[in-house]
Amino acid sequence: MDARFNLFDNEIAVKFAKRFANASLVIHQSPLPKSTQELVSLRASQINGCGWCIDMHTKEAAAAGETSVRLNLVAAWRESTVFTEAERAALALAEEGTRLADAHHGVSDETWAQVRKHYDDDQIAALVSLVALINAANRLAVIVHQQGGSYEPGMFASMSS
Repeated sequence: MDARFNLFDNEIAVKFAKRFANASLVIHQSPLPKSTQELVSLRASQINGCGWCIDMHTKEAAAAGETSVRLNLVAAWRESTVFTEAERAALALAEEGTRLADAHHGVSDETWAQVRKHYDDDQIAALVSLVALINAANRLAVIVHQQGGSYEPGMFASMSS
């Protein structure tokens, strides 16, 4: 499968990508733990089948010191012992926030209660924004068949200004 359109070779798409990267800086600079940010982004990307974003967030997490065991178990986080209760709450929110069409009630009260238990208001704002942002990124990349494999850590961050 070849990419349908090069988002990095079009003036409008590049302008949008720079603004998108700048919006992501708000989340990256938030008090939400960086490891949680990458795990949430990776899980939503797995659900959405976004090879580009899976590649990006796996490599960014590994570059930041995340273990291969944890990265390999993100897709089966409920069936593993390597995630904290706070990370489990964030991963549940990511799944329920990503699968809105599958879960007609959206994020459950139980999941929300777990998120409230483990994160403060600033972290929750960042977490909710992150779920929205990664889902938007997944849709951009999946629509144009942006393929994974060529991402280098730090590549997207260099777009922000």
